[in-house]
Amino acid sequence: MFIVQNYSLAIVFCVVTMFCWGSWGNTQKLASRTWRYEFFYWDYVIGVLLFSILSAFTLGSFGAEGQSFLTNLSQASLPNLGSAFLGGIVFNAANILLSAAIAICGMSVAFPVGIGLALVLGVLVNYFGAAKGEPLYIFIGVALIAVAIILNGFAYKKALVGSKKLSGTGIMVSIAAGIIMAFFYRFVAASMDLDNFANPALGKLTPYTAVFIFSLGVFISNFLFNTLAMKRPIEGEPVSISGYFKGNANTHLVGILGGVIWCIGQSFSMIASEKAGAAISYGLGQGATLVSAMWGILIWHEFRGAPKASDYLNIGMFILFIIGLGFLIYAGA
Repeated sequence: MFIVQNYSLAIVFCVVTMFCWGSWGNTQKLASRTWRYEFFYWDYVIGVLLFSILSAFTLGSFGAEGQSFLTNLSQASLPNLGSAFLGGIVFNAANILLSAAIAICGMSVAFPVGIGLALVLGVLVNYFGAAKGEPLYIFIGVALIAVAIILNGFAYKKALVGSKKLSGTGIMVSIAAGIIMAFFYRFVAASMDLDNFANPALGKLTPYTAVFIFSLGVFISNFLFNTLAMKRPIEGEPVSISGYFKGNANTHLVGILGGVIWCIGQSFSMIASEKAGAAISYGLGQGATLVSAMWGILIWHEFRGAPKASDYLNIGMFILFIIGLGFLIYAGA
């Protein structure tokens, strides 16, 4: 199987994760023109599962180094399989809320608030779960990112003065998504031997096996979570599953593409975690907030008509996020 051999390449993989995790939301924005996010999400989880299978039987099986996917799966212990599966369930609960937040308040708010909060809490959870990297620089980076989230919240509030959306539903849903999202990565990382991917301890998973089991958790739990979302939506009228089958092929493919993009990021993050450490690998990947905010502001014009103060606050958010991510990279160098 393919294994990252040095820290520099691990950082490159984390940057790829950042762009993937920050860009999948564009597929939801595209689909939302004619498609409720609940319908989009069925295709999204199919894309996540499909790429995990493809990755397992290619990068996870080719080459002389390490255990192949099927060999590793056959020796995996039930607690480690359960941990990766639980990670998928936790992620799915959070991501459905994030999708709802995107539908309510857009990418430039849902991601910085929700995923930014997940970054701050998740880095701490993963660091204390498997300490790797200089803690002082990790915590400085996290603190700067926390301030960046606050600036984005103020920018959103100023942009919506006088609007009915000022009720804050979108921000509250984003916060809920972020709190839950902070914990999924630790469950997946705990199922792997983060010190030795080539020869993992007995019962432990390789990154490719872990991502596959995680994706099964996402897919299976979706029958519960997304059904509830359809019957009791946060915003809008309830919808029936029959509406899903009325979508055309292009609409379905857009959703599947969104899932594939996200799972590429998840796979690269897991592959990088041996050399970078779980906390840094997760934290840099969740720098996706920068990417998504740029998409939302520059491409989707979600702050069009906002006062100048919102622009200045968003600029401050970008600067603090970049500096914070720099501290995270330096922490593991």
